[in-house]
Amino acid sequence: MTTEAGGKPRYAHYERQTSAGGVVYRMQDGQVEVLLCCRKEPLLWALPKGTPDQGESIRETAIREVTEETGVQVEILGKLGSVRYFFTRIQDNTRCDKTVHHYLMRPTGGDPAYHDHEFDEARWIPVEEALKMMNHPNEATMVQKAADVLAGKIRLRRLGPRRLGRAQSNLPTGQAGLGGANNG
Repeated sequence: MTTEAGGKPRYAHYERQTSAGGVVYRMQDGQVEVLLCCRKEPLLWALPKGTPDQGESIRETAIREVTEETGVQVEILGKLGSVRYFFTRIQDNTRCDKTVHHYLMRPTGGDPAYHDHEFDEARWIPVEEALKMMNHPNEATMVQKAADVLAGKIRLRRLGPRRLGRAQSNLPTGQAGLGGANNG
């Protein structure tokens, strides 16, 4: 990286990136568990997420990536939020501006034993333990937000069919913290 007059960094390239994924939860023995992905070298505990395929919506990306990385089929209940951050890819001196869209999801089938090769493991972990294990604070914030929604502390705006596009969802009724089906 070179610098311009005044000491500001100058990059060879600038790139916008988008990813999507989610916080998948289940109730187990009266407590909320979330699905995390683990890479052992270097150690990483993270939420499942990835980049869109051509022509794919953000929601479709989130569902596909979560299913691929965890082995668990999911449906979206609503959007938790987005995180934007910047990093430099040293190899080609590119400044990357990345936005990651996170959704609250619930499992509809599958098994973490069938996760893909990107991670060494996918595992259900109680929320409090997961928050301590996670490497990225911005992802831990999304897990905490999901826990707060499920506890009824905050409301999540659910996505109706017109907002989901092809990624349809059968939403539960009476779930604490989830807005009404007509909020879409």
